[in-house]
Amino acid sequence: MIKKERVVTVEGMRGGAGSVEIHHILEGEELMGHGTLYARVIVKPHSSIGWHQHVGNTEPYYILKGVGTFVDNDGSKTEVYPGDVCMIEVGHWHSMENNTDEDMEMMAIVLNEEVK
Repeated sequence: MIKKERVVTVEGMRGGAGSVEIHHILEGEELMGHGTLYARVIVKPHSSIGWHQHVGNTEPYYILKGVGTFVDNDGSKTEVYPGDVCMIEVGHWHSMENNTDEDMEMMAIVLNEEVK
């Protein structure tokens, strides 16, 4: 089976600034209950994904292109580059900022917390 990506542009994602392009690769039903999102995410220049919490799931980011500022659960800010992985633990808060004049691209996957 071949599936085409679904592209959505979100303004003010999670209360952030500017616009974010989400290239949905797999969505909830296609992840068979293991997660809700697998996507290439493009944070446009001077845009951000706002501060939000992950309850019952985790969401690692893998940086593909550009430079971003990852805001971790404790409020610390770390500049991230291609090849970096941002780990968000279950229950933690985070956000991502692109304070540059270029697109910042990353892969994101939202995985549900393991049920024991």
